[in-house]
Amino acid sequence: MADERPSPSDALKTYRAKRRFDATPEPAEGGAANEQERAFVVQKHWATRLHYDFRLELEGTMKSWAVPKGPSYDPADKRMAMPTEDHPIAYNRFEGTIPPGNYGAGKVIIWDKGTWIPLEDPHKGWRDGKLKFELRGHKLHGQWTLVRMKGRGNGREDPWLLIKERDAFARPAGEFSVVDERPDSVRELDDRPAAQAAPAADTQQDAPAASAAPASGPPEGAVRAKLPEMLQPELAVLVDEPPSDPQNWVFEIKFDGYRMLARAEAGEVRLVTRNGNDWTSRLSALVRALQSMELPDGWYDGEIIMPGQDTPADFQALQGAFDSQRTEQIAYYLFDLPYCAGYDLRNVPLGQRREVLQRIVQRKPHANVRFSEVFEAPPSDILASACRLGLEGVIAKRRDSGYVCRRSSDWIKLKCAHRQEFVIGGWTDPKGSRTGVGSLLLGVHGDDGKLLYAGNVGTGFNERTLREVRERVNELAAPKSPFEGGVGIPRGAHWVRPELVCEVSFGEWTREGKVRHSVFHGLRSDKPAAEITVETARHVPSADAPAKPKELRRSKSAPTKPATTAPSKAPAAAVTLPANLRVSNPERVVDPQSGITKIQLVRYYALVAPLMMEHLKRRPIAMVRAPDGIEGQLFFQKHLERYKMAGVEQLDPKIFPGHPPMLEIATPEGLLSAAQMNVIEFHTWNAVANKADQPDRMTFDLDPGEGIGWPQVQEAAVLVRAFLTELGLPAWLKTSGGKGLHVVVPLKHKHGWDTIKDFSQAIVEHLARTIPQRFVSKSGPKNRVGRIFIDYLRNGFGATTVSAWSARARPGLGISVPVRWEELQGLKSGAHWTVASVHERLAEGNEPWAGYRESSASLQAAMKALGFQAD
Repeated sequence: MADERPSPSDALKTYRAKRRFDATPEPAEGGAANEQERAFVVQKHWATRLHYDFRLELEGTMKSWAVPKGPSYDPADKRMAMPTEDHPIAYNRFEGTIPPGNYGAGKVIIWDKGTWIPLEDPHKGWRDGKLKFELRGHKLHGQWTLVRMKGRGNGREDPWLLIKERDAFARPAGEFSVVDERPDSVRELDDRPAAQAAPAADTQQDAPAASAAPASGPPEGAVRAKLPEMLQPELAVLVDEPPSDPQNWVFEIKFDGYRMLARAEAGEVRLVTRNGNDWTSRLSALVRALQSMELPDGWYDGEIIMPGQDTPADFQALQGAFDSQRTEQIAYYLFDLPYCAGYDLRNVPLGQRREVLQRIVQRKPHANVRFSEVFEAPPSDILASACRLGLEGVIAKRRDSGYVCRRSSDWIKLKCAHRQEFVIGGWTDPKGSRTGVGSLLLGVHGDDGKLLYAGNVGTGFNERTLREVRERVNELAAPKSPFEGGVGIPRGAHWVRPELVCEVSFGEWTREGKVRHSVFHGLRSDKPAAEITVETARHVPSADAPAKPKELRRSKSAPTKPATTAPSKAPAAAVTLPANLRVSNPERVVDPQSGITKIQLVRYYALVAPLMMEHLKRRPIAMVRAPDGIEGQLFFQKHLERYKMAGVEQLDPKIFPGHPPMLEIATPEGLLSAAQMNVIEFHTWNAVANKADQPDRMTFDLDPGEGIGWPQVQEAAVLVRAFLTELGLPAWLKTSGGKGLHVVVPLKHKHGWDTIKDFSQAIVEHLARTIPQRFVSKSGPKNRVGRIFIDYLRNGFGATTVSAWSARARPGLGISVPVRWEELQGLKSGAHWTVASVHERLAEGNEPWAGYRESSASLQAAMKALGFQAD
């Protein structure tokens, strides 16, 4: 039978016919075919609508599909893939902008690239409409299927579906979205897939001797990478029974100590807790021990313990060692190695990472630094032995798992008894001959962040701990209870600020949510109180259940710092969700209209955080919370109240005398922790904290009344801008995320709040007098019927306006976005972009407001032109 395959030249006829190569930077042809190592590329394309162009090298060209939503690691997400014309292989390297007027006009980036391996005959699969293959890229891994939906189109034009197969990389959409968490380009990365990239022979020639790789060289899957400054550790999930496929797991002791990471570079060692606190100065003896081992540069993961007299580890003795500064006897058990000698090992299977780590520990050993051994025995026997020895329990880890910077069911923990951390909210007086405290009142945070009373603990103390605990609670004395309601709280209790954390074992939880038969084990200084919730055991995954994937990210694991420069275009990378961020009720629907869930909203703020921080930095804020979704009751919050949120900090109380301290979003993590606490909207002052008495902007909120259509809102914005221009004032535009638009005037720090508010009112009143058929200067629904109220009240002291990139607690979850004036006529509403469609705008980012701060104006000339007399 004759080969029916068209030649590459014939297959590219449609591609060439659609393009004018004298007007577009796209390649007309070229690129060497390689049937032995076929390439794939996914290009993120901001055309009329954002989509992802998925391309597989086959028969001398790139077979291509447009995937509107992009790939998903969830096998349940069958993503539509519309076939498009074949592209030349040279197109794999194309990244740039297709100019307006050309086919596919818009920005294109190389979102992922690598090689693909057919699992069946690819030529037959292409013609029959079913391609099964493995991807080895920087973001996409594992087995996938493309299948044609016959009868849904016109033969070869029938749509296809892109489906993730159930393998070790599969992951629920509610837990991970690769297009949200990995939005950036991989153009500059090695063309070879991340899973197979080999080190260059001549790299790091000038590195210090301590950075040399172990003798056997980097394991398969290691990727050349710089050593990050910070690292979020992988955390284990509590389960209710051992795994049913123990041959696929390794079992280690669950040490009764503190989790500790060590960062070694150029002979220097830094010790960091699981929450990023630097404990180097507190563990000087251990630092010297690690330095004596001449460790290769890297991140080392482990646990520090204090060996006990009768037990392998004594938690209270460990706590006492810090309190008394006697830390020389502390032992450090190392169990993982995410980075080593210039390589990122997070995609290397656990067993191979442990082999490298063991060689390092044994090469130049120290008595206080030990390799965490695994035990080959039935899991139930291992757990029983650990319990008899007085240990906390056992940790099991999948043998072939990667290292992920979050909590993962690849690591599970089995405890000998119920044991977890609690927040101390109060204490009772001792009775009889006892000193210090009688008992501690325990609390845990609920889904809404409120502290719930969880019972007492009065045993497990010795004289020293009773004395130390009393000293600590005295320092945190508070006038009222930190608990949200609760029954059974002892009378005469003394209250404390809910900042202390203790570890307690107990027999069971009662129906009322209290602990029984509780035993105190010690205070914890390595875990923040705001993170403490009820730790619930999950059912361990069965042997047939899909495993969690290896780490797919290459972005920094620590949140990025707020930007300090002028507005940039698009963020280099989204903020990675911190491993210590526990999102309660992640699948709860926030907005029924769009179907957006809580975890999707958290991911949205992670995605836009680098852009949004430019508008939030050092500004007092107010937040709108929706604990029951946007259809429930909404709450405005300006102060911390009873709980803290990581990355949200209090400002100087002098900013707003007579009120509790105002808040600021200090780091990108603040956006995520606030979203976890059900915050939808973020509003900001017109001033920054260090010059709170002098606003640096003037805001006009165009609020349409009943009967006003969108074209009238657009016209109103043009009229406002024209008048401001006549006054010599710059005007910048952004959507409100709701019904209207915001026109913003950046100001120099020269006038007080009253002057700015009064002058903005004068501008609005002038427009209302001049064009009464369009504008009104009085608020209230009756005054606005058929007209637009230009809200100048936003310029008063303490007033706020929704921040750029904030979502709105309205159906559809519109977002406020900076836009160019030239884009105004193309907008469809004040909610032109939403949380669901933000990807269509990310390429522009804050670029429409480039030059915003430099345009800041003084008002003297404008006031004079309007005949306004400042007080």
